[in-house]
Amino acid sequence: MLTFWRRAVPTLERVLTVCGLAGFVGPRRDSRAARETLDAMSAAIGHRGPDSTGFHVDETVAFAFTRLAINDLGAGDQPMYDESRRIVAMTTGEIYNYRELRDLLLDRGHTLRTRCDTEVIPHLYEEFGRDFVSRLDGQFAVVLYDHREQLFIGARDHFGVTPLFYAHQDGELVFGSEIKAMLKHPAVPRRVDLVGLDQVFTLPGLVSPRTMFEGVHSVPPGTAVEFRPGDRPKLWTYWDLAYPRTDDDFERHDESYYVRRVEDLLVRSVEKRLQSDVEVGLYLSGGLDSSLVGAIMRHLMPDAEIQSFAAAFPERELSESDYQRLMSGVLDTRHTERFVHGEEITSRLRTVVRHTECPLKESFNSAAHALSEAVHGAGVKVVLTGQGADELFGGYIGYRFDQVRRTQAAGGVTDLREARIREGLWGDENFFYERNDAGFRATKAGLYSAPVRERQGEIDCLGHSLVDRERLTGLHDLHRRSYLDLKLRLADHLLGDHGDRMVFANSVESRHPFLDRELVEFLATVPPELKLKGLEEKYLLKQVARDWIPRRIVDREKFGFTAPGSPHLIRQDDPAIEALLSRERIEADGYFDPDRVERLVREYGTPGFRINVPFETDLLMTVLTFNLLLDLYDLPAYSA
Repeated sequence: MLTFWRRAVPTLERVLTVCGLAGFVGPRRDSRAARETLDAMSAAIGHRGPDSTGFHVDETVAFAFTRLAINDLGAGDQPMYDESRRIVAMTTGEIYNYRELRDLLLDRGHTLRTRCDTEVIPHLYEEFGRDFVSRLDGQFAVVLYDHREQLFIGARDHFGVTPLFYAHQDGELVFGSEIKAMLKHPAVPRRVDLVGLDQVFTLPGLVSPRTMFEGVHSVPPGTAVEFRPGDRPKLWTYWDLAYPRTDDDFERHDESYYVRRVEDLLVRSVEKRLQSDVEVGLYLSGGLDSSLVGAIMRHLMPDAEIQSFAAAFPERELSESDYQRLMSGVLDTRHTERFVHGEEITSRLRTVVRHTECPLKESFNSAAHALSEAVHGAGVKVVLTGQGADELFGGYIGYRFDQVRRTQAAGGVTDLREARIREGLWGDENFFYERNDAGFRATKAGLYSAPVRERQGEIDCLGHSLVDRERLTGLHDLHRRSYLDLKLRLADHLLGDHGDRMVFANSVESRHPFLDRELVEFLATVPPELKLKGLEEKYLLKQVARDWIPRRIVDREKFGFTAPGSPHLIRQDDPAIEALLSRERIEADGYFDPDRVERLVREYGTPGFRINVPFETDLLMTVLTFNLLLDLYDLPAYSA
């Protein structure tokens, strides 16, 4: 028997939600017990949107949805169905081409009753089967169940803007927009994934499908998971970025062609992301990327009041306030400057880790959380960002290092251990990504406890596949690094724990014009020497920007986001920080070596001690926030 509920949730001060998904698929169940589990799961992600909450429960499927109304404010509640109610579907995020898809479906005889983008999903699946996901343009996580085919499909957008997690336990597939919802399901265990912990130490952050919770998986970008009750879930890739090989013969144009084309595609991308029935704001960092997005936004909305938001720090060397104020004046925005002090970094850590569901390498997430709180306080539900430009236009220092190495006549790597690691990971022993990984293995070995160290060969994340090496074969160094940055840095770290989780914690949605599929696929065809010209990073983007924003912004040296690290936190003499790093605590948990942690605490606490981010790793920040994670999610001490 089908049971179905949908209720409006009153909007109260601090009762916040944005779009969130949760549910499970599996054997016949008691609908009352399923409803109780769904209530707990949806409550755990209530911060993702309280304009309405929807439920669907039948003999096989239990779906829950929380919504932040951005489009079609009166008619966008979910789940949604096809005409026969054979297919039930939910979506979080935005599908920017839903109007075109809606017209296509209407022409083919489908009945659609709202302007909500989710309504196209079940009908699109009817028309195209599982390939429906390839027709979507946007940032989204989609789940649906086909009762006739007994098939569940869950898909994550091309770049991983929107999260989707799943676990297969006791014959059931459990899913959610955040892991905290899944942990409310009695079948999902609470265990630390040591490979995930090793990823956080070794890489920019976690890499899908790995999470910090053993048995809980993140759907990778451009990927779908399908599941039939009684079988195991299967992943399949519906999209991936394909850079040309250096020996490919492809059409080349003069520089002006690429400038015009990038400009045109970027304007169209910003225009898509302004689709909203609520106010859209702007994250304004004072750098090239967000300034250009803001200038295009002002061009498309010449008479609108635009609110801009920026995080700033009292420490002059960490702050970009002067540039943020300059661009606010140029764009004529109503600007909010959110100063974040060191004490606030500490006070927010617990909340931040609860939302990120993983340890941190640095503390900037606290500033990101404070900033999205300011956005929510200003009554804004959507913000545009400049995220993604560095990965696509050669903006990080690693791209310049590659250029220098290419121009030097130095020989290859001489450390045979390092050569084997690089060959295994990237298919090229001379390609340097983040660090000398053979040497860093020794650092990690000294940090882990003796029982964990005994398993280092098993838990070493570099011994597990990270990317498809075939995608890297024959690529120009810039394109190889770009592909790796998209996979290892952007999706799960910058867009995930640093992005999605920090904005949605305060019921705000972020949108990223540089991460438009049409724009990104065109950028793959741009000659790499136009992205990094000589040693000038983002050369092509700067040429686009010269007609839009002041030269002072275009030509300024790139400023990396940083915030006070663990040395600052330790020197505050905060009892909570001291307890988390105490010898007693480290010994009781059993993950780290107490002698090594004790020495690091003394070293980091020395007056004047600093960590040179990003070239040095803040080891204690990860230890500290990992211990917070253990507390917040009731994770067990280490047991061999």
